[in-house]
Amino acid sequence: MYQLFLNELTPAQFLAEYWQKKPLLIKAGFRNFIDPISPDELAGLAGEEEIESRIVSNKNAVWDMETGPFEDFSHLGEEGWTLLVQAVDHWHPQSAALIEPFRFIPNWRIDDLMVSFSTAGGGVGPHLDQYDVFIIQGQGKRHWRVGMPDSSLKQHCPHPRLLQITPFIDCIDVITEPGDILYIPPGCPHDGISLDPSLNYSVGFRAPAQKDLLTGLADHLIDQDITGKRFTDPSRQIPDSVGAISDQDLTQVQTLLRQLVDDKDFAAQWFGSYISHAKHELDATEPDPHYEADEIAEYLEEGSVLAKLGGLRTLYYQANTAEDIQLFINGDRFLVPAIELETVKKLTDQVSLSQQDCQHFAADQGRLQLITLLINKGYWYFTE
Repeated sequence: MYQLFLNELTPAQFLAEYWQKKPLLIKAGFRNFIDPISPDELAGLAGEEEIESRIVSNKNAVWDMETGPFEDFSHLGEEGWTLLVQAVDHWHPQSAALIEPFRFIPNWRIDDLMVSFSTAGGGVGPHLDQYDVFIIQGQGKRHWRVGMPDSSLKQHCPHPRLLQITPFIDCIDVITEPGDILYIPPGCPHDGISLDPSLNYSVGFRAPAQKDLLTGLADHLIDQDITGKRFTDPSRQIPDSVGAISDQDLTQVQTLLRQLVDDKDFAAQWFGSYISHAKHELDATEPDPHYEADEIAEYLEEGSVLAKLGGLRTLYYQANTAEDIQLFINGDRFLVPAIELETVKKLTDQVSLSQQDCQHFAADQGRLQLITLLINKGYWYFTE
């Protein structure tokens, strides 16, 4: 397991002073850091059809970008290119462990773990991201420059699929070494250039835009066949112009829309389902044939241990302690009795279920049915 050292800061102080406010260099944030993955293993993942990967290169001041899968890297030479692989936490459990120290941010905000390998001189150029990110330095060294948000910066495309920015003023100028961590808030310009062959691990965070939320809401209404209330106007009067949309009409339409999301129970059902969907394909394998509950009970009572599928999003909402808990797992919603909060937290707050945890699930028929269903979906699996 990796332990995060914020030096003089507590997680609460970090959130108050830096989160979404200003960048931070955390020297030796992971002490005695050991890479969970090798460059060769990363290259192997980039060869898989279902895994998103790309290569960004800069040769003789000419930028290029290719998308995977990749079978061969020999044509790229030994300098000036970077391989980036998305959602490595879905496919590589050892790398997924890097996300756990940042769980003082809620599960729904965490996106995925991107891993990059860069040769000397490799990088993606100066750019902006619209989400928070912790960038962990693995093997090798990298020269990073990070600035504060600046509305005067201009964006340009040195390649049709590569967005960069004009030169910026930095507030951090550092060479990162293994175990160093950079926190970069949204909108902060940054540029990292590898000094030698190096690995970087980026823990990114979700920041849904209004468009994304509205699209998700519309999809939920369609999927659940929810029509909702209709527009009514019993106090309609003769207008000055039949072509005009009145302020009163517009206000009523806005009210009609707000009524949907103002209903906390409906909002929780929609948002929990929407935000728990995995962004990338999950590597879920359903057991064939499915287990019966009594089989699972036997395994659990014998001392089995369960691990959660990499990249699986597990969340819950409980309006108050007397109401049922809404448990959301990869878009599915389960209603769990209010007294089972401990059970729900084991599923949402932990990446594995110990022998003692498994005994907890075996001790109650409702818990046993739930864990059996989740195992049969491939969301939890037995480990040695």
